[in-house]
Amino acid sequence: MFSEAIIIPVIIAVTEVLKGLGLPRKYAAVASVILGIIAGVFYLDHPELKMRIFQGLVYGLSASGLYSGTKNTIQEMRNRKK
Repeated sequence: MFSEAIIIPVIIAVTEVLKGLGLPRKYAAVASVILGIIAGVFYLDHPELKMRIFQGLVYGLSASGLYSGTKNTIQEMRNRKK
């Protein structure tokens, strides 16, 4: 089993490849979360499936840039109100 430290960079790299293959940018965050969950289920060692899913979700959200994504969404909502 490889180190968990490389999961996030791998998710970022695969998401970038998917975007290069035509995935619309607006779906990149969703793709990152899905990839994170898949990585959690198949590559993490925790005995409980729900904990592996949760950890994968955290990795996916981290890879998608949860903070910047939320910030951009809030800015977009504010711009639409104006």
